Amino acid sequence: MPDLKDCLIDAALTHVPFDGWSAATFRAAVADAEVTPAQARAAFPRGEVDLALAFHRRGDDRMMEHLQAEDLTEMRYRDRVARAIRVRLEIAEEDKEAVRRGVTLFALPIHAADGTRALWGTADAIWDSLGDTSVDVNWYTKRLTLSGVYSATVLYWLGDQSEDYRETWDFLDRRIDNVMQIEKLKAQARKSPVLSRLMAGPNMLLDRVRAPAKAPRGDLPGLWRDPS
Repeated sequence: MPDLKDCLIDAALTHVPFDGWSAATFRAAVADAEVTPAQARAAFPRGEVDLALAFHRRGDDRMMEHLQAEDLTEMRYRDRVARAIRVRLEIAEEDKEAVRRGVTLFALPIHAADGTRALWGTADAIWDSLGDTSVDVNWYTKRLTLSGVYSATVLYWLGDQSEDYRETWDFLDRRIDNVMQIEKLKAQARKSPVLSRLMAGPNMLLDRVRAPAKAPRGDLPGLWRDPS
């Protein structure tokens, strides 16, 4: 028996290109999936918004399954990150218009927080798939940086008309190279005696930052713990 949420998502995808992630799409999905409105609302209390978020999360889950089946051990870490983003977009390619409509939906101020959480969730899924073990402030900085790279790449991908999205993958490589340059500058700064003294206070505060508990993660804020 197919999962109720998957049934509604699949039913919605035939309507999203025409009506977006809208109330009309949600009603049509309910009718096409042959479920009652009460069942649909139990699965997606906020209707089309929760439906769009579930579609996004399903893409994340499929990406994680794909990455877990691949052997990435011989790749450089920056290439593993690029591979993960590419897999995520390749999974979304069949429903590219649904992604485009989702970007439009979550660009609205009323849904911006949901969109930010969805983006963060994708970055978190990628780092988890790549075996990230950060428990300090790096947990946040890695996901924040990757969120920026991923969101920029998605926007480029949506407008890319090149063969096999060659220009998108080149764009992605350039963005990752930019991040690597920043990390190199940060490493050099940490070796500077002057900057080390200037950053002693802020670093002491940052050392207190901890990643969210593994289960459940739930939301963005971390835990402020006394390192002693």
